[in-house]
Amino acid sequence: MHYGSAAMRLHVMLLDRDPRVSALAARPLELRWHVPSGVWLHAPQLMLRLADGQGVLADCTGRAELSRRQRSVAAVVGEICAAAGWRYWVLGPVDPVYRRNVTWLAGYRHPRHHGGRLLEAALQEAFAEPAPLWEGVREVGNSLVVLPALFHALWAGRLVADLQAAMHERMPVWAQAAA
Repeated sequence: MHYGSAAMRLHVMLLDRDPRVSALAARPLELRWHVPSGVWLHAPQLMLRLADGQGVLADCTGRAELSRRQRSVAAVVGEICAAAGWRYWVLGPVDPVYRRNVTWLAGYRHPRHHGGRLLEAALQEAFAEPAPLWEGVREVGNSLVVLPALFHALWAGRLVADLQAAMHERMPVWAQAAA
């Protein structure tokens, strides 16, 4: 079953940001089972370990509808996972606005954008209550220094914004504790 590398790349990025996910592996195993016409093979695209210890096999698709063969494979893989005490997810299309926002923030995921403890504390204070992004940035300091740290904090979930809406300078941002 082929879902496409672009869909897998997107979902790996989204899962990397997901606090429920503690570990991730690509193409971890190959499953084989017999059907009347022979043997079917399938290598799920991802294996996840969730923070609660639960194992998840996952496949990624960019399409809203699965083909009949994909549905058949998903049903069998779901049964195999249930027997092993795991879950099986088929990760489908992602809202384009959310995808663009998270893709932008992913450019700031590296720790070099953190800005240090003092800048992080200043951002937490500036956004203790929901405030427009640009007002909080101006309150903290030089935008060339503050914006990368703000985007890193949004990526890491220490600051929050509605990523279902287009990002802009007036979008409300708030500290995670205020949520």
